[in-house]
Amino acid sequence: MNLKTTSLLVVLALTTLVPADASDPRASMSPIVRTFDLDLGETIDAKLSNRKSVSIKLLKLHETRDRIRQAVRSAKVTVAVDGREVMLESGMYNLPLRTGNVQIDCPVTQGYNSNGTPVSWGLNKAVRLRVWPADSPLIRPGSFAYPVNQRWYATRTWFDNEPVDGGSKILPKIYYHSGLDIGASEAQTKVLAATDALVVSVGNDILDGHREDTPVGARSDVVYLLDDRGWYYRYSHLHEINNKLLPGRFIEQGTEIGLVGKKGASGGWSHLHFEIKSRQPSGKWGTQAGYAFLWEAYRNQYKPVLVASTRRKSFLLAGEDATLNASKSWSSTGSIRSYEWTFSDGTQATGPAIRRNYAKPGFYSEILKVTDKAGNIDYDFAEVHVVNPKTPDQYAPGIHAVYWPTFGNRTGQPITFKVRSFRDASAEEVWDFGDGSPHVRVKSDGNADPQAEDGYAETRHTYRQPGDYLVQVERKTKTGQTATARLHIRVAAE
Repeated sequence: MNLKTTSLLVVLALTTLVPADASDPRASMSPIVRTFDLDLGETIDAKLSNRKSVSIKLLKLHETRDRIRQAVRSAKVTVAVDGREVMLESGMYNLPLRTGNVQIDCPVTQGYNSNGTPVSWGLNKAVRLRVWPADSPLIRPGSFAYPVNQRWYATRTWFDNEPVDGGSKILPKIYYHSGLDIGASEAQTKVLAATDALVVSVGNDILDGHREDTPVGARSDVVYLLDDRGWYYRYSHLHEINNKLLPGRFIEQGTEIGLVGKKGASGGWSHLHFEIKSRQPSGKWGTQAGYAFLWEAYRNQYKPVLVASTRRKSFLLAGEDATLNASKSWSSTGSIRSYEWTFSDGTQATGPAIRRNYAKPGFYSEILKVTDKAGNIDYDFAEVHVVNPKTPDQYAPGIHAVYWPTFGNRTGQPITFKVRSFRDASAEEVWDFGDGSPHVRVKSDGNADPQAEDGYAETRHTYRQPGDYLVQVERKTKTGQTATARLHIRVAAE
């Protein structure tokens, strides 16, 4: 970034109580994305970042809720773009769709306000739509980077609009996740600045001019940054913060922010909460959905060949069906040849989408394997949370597992594995490292104290042969419920 741009950002940040929003001409970098809020039947003439315009009309909105919490689990909208109808699904790991002269997505719909947290999104109308020129990148090349030094989908995620099903009791008030939770190993995984930015806050120390009418809030585990687009970036639950970060200091993309942790209102699982806030069409601050930006940045940085994806969690009552969907899996050559499923009961199936009944309560992790025409393989795991109908206010006991490092693992080099159970501390966790070695038993604290330094049980394992390993860690409670987590480990020859 040149001195002129840097100076403009600093002046903007220090001299105005209200930072420039995404469409403010004072911002030194105009975002490629353009955002519009619409009501049903409303038509707009949407001006794109390339100065061209398209007509967009909102035709339909359909939201699907679960039987347990009445939480929105899917929101689909139908829009006409220059007269061409297209269906979009809101959030939930969905990328923008290309139609005609635009790419378009739907970050959020009005149903997420009804029993959720309206302040997160700042949406006053029926839906929010975002549009880009058809052939453009989603975010300006070089201006955005993946904010943790680990593999994509290395462990659990909780992304935009996913209802957060956690805690000790099932509550009717829903926290629809705004921002992106990236699970990672506590005190080991580095958090990196996604952009060149001004440091706005570090813990409880906030830069003057950013306390009023901004999304910034003081908390000991949080850092806020402000970039040239006028977007604020929140990094939360940090185990520790880089002591060189000071409010008012300008930092470059890739600067270490700190280490992943579970401090603050994390629920006791180690992750980075990464969230972008920008001015929305309502005039309010709201979440700038970041999944598409993270995915584009990761692809550009790490150049994966094949990525399996069965992300979004399933949440249901015992006896109900879950649809497990692998259609968001990605190949750099568009050549996925097969989708293979292996379920917790040992049965198997093939195909990009599988409908399956779950008769028993528990916390399941189902295996997806995708293969492309060149023979490359990748794995992901479908998390299925099944609640006992006899106790509909109680979650099934849960589990979270991580490993470190996630890049560059080789034979003869130990890998750190960590696990923590939730809502039950009565049993051990049992590791199967997938290489025929003896099982290893550990015991976490069951999340008795979410902030406990030793809450995760830790062990280390060394692989002797290169290959792809499927690791399982399982815990069975006194009541017979099983909680399972899985990890995919790649090991190269030394």
